[in-house]
Amino acid sequence: MVFNSTGFGGLEVPNRFVRSATHEWMAEPDGTPTERLGDLYEELAKNEVGLIITGYSYVNPKGKSDHLQQGIYDDKFIEPYRKITSRVHKYPSKIALQIVHGGRQTMITTENPYAFAPSAVTEATRGMTPEEMTEEEVLETIEDFAQAVRRAKEAGFDAVQLHCAHGFLLSNFISPYTNRRKDRWGGSTEKRTQVIVDIIKRAREMVGEDYPITAKMNATDGFPKGSKKKSLDAPECVEIAKILADNSVCAIEVSGGIAEAGEELFWTNINSADKEAYYKEYSKMIKEAVDIPIILVGGIRSRPVMEMLIEEGYADLVSICRPLICETDLVMKFKNGESEVAKCVSCNLCSDKTGIKCNYDFDE
Repeated sequence: MVFNSTGFGGLEVPNRFVRSATHEWMAEPDGTPTERLGDLYEELAKNEVGLIITGYSYVNPKGKSDHLQQGIYDDKFIEPYRKITSRVHKYPSKIALQIVHGGRQTMITTENPYAFAPSAVTEATRGMTPEEMTEEEVLETIEDFAQAVRRAKEAGFDAVQLHCAHGFLLSNFISPYTNRRKDRWGGSTEKRTQVIVDIIKRAREMVGEDYPITAKMNATDGFPKGSKKKSLDAPECVEIAKILADNSVCAIEVSGGIAEAGEELFWTNINSADKEAYYKEYSKMIKEAVDIPIILVGGIRSRPVMEMLIEEGYADLVSICRPLICETDLVMKFKNGESEVAKCVSCNLCSDKTGIKCNYDFDE
């Protein structure tokens, strides 16, 4: 089933393989996408990855999270991105731009001396307390995201993905751990999700109802069961997914974890089938509650597991990244029967600030 075509929001995807967004460290210092990024995405398309989701692209310089991260905060980026999408579109693959604001995980610099977030909750891994956003800042950020959606469409991206996971700004809003506001953007599940709804409504005014807007969302913040922290988990994540689906999000990628929860973001040593797809129970709950395609990410390594996830109703598409850093031709190897399991050992050495690449020594 992984090689069957599928689709969402009017977009046809040639198979069920998704390259999940990962920071590549390949943009210019101001966020301009480079030819290296084009090389990477074209290589994935050439090797028949059905849907390629770019590394996260920041919608405002005040929301940049890391060095050499892509930007989408100005119309000057449209043409460089258009060159990239044109390269991908030489092949059947589709490409989506992931857009983000760093929130509590914004990179602090001389030019950008503070981070802002829904509430002033200290980010424990860095000991940094963000400033609580004013209503004006929330409204400005809604506009920043909406304009980024417009730019993505003009640049030729087949879809856009709102990054509502992993402790970045939209994740900060939907989680009760990081959103303690008392206004229209805080409190109930509906109010904490309202900023995303407002982004979509504003974006629809510019790109119309037919352009595919997807979301990557945390199903859990990842704190241990029994933790006294009031944080995002089931069943609330199902309610958030239903709100997104009811407001024209046409596909949801299910993920989880924030930095403060430990290794939840990038599990290591995934060397057996039982360790794969560690968010699958969340994705199944969400898939049963909404009528839009569900994309599942999280330690998926082998074709038999991928087939099982689709056949048994855990997901409609499978999302991987570290295995594709290790083997850009992994989908073709699966297709040609050359391999059933990715070589990737989940060591995380691919997080290379000179540009993502596999740095594991398989000869040791």
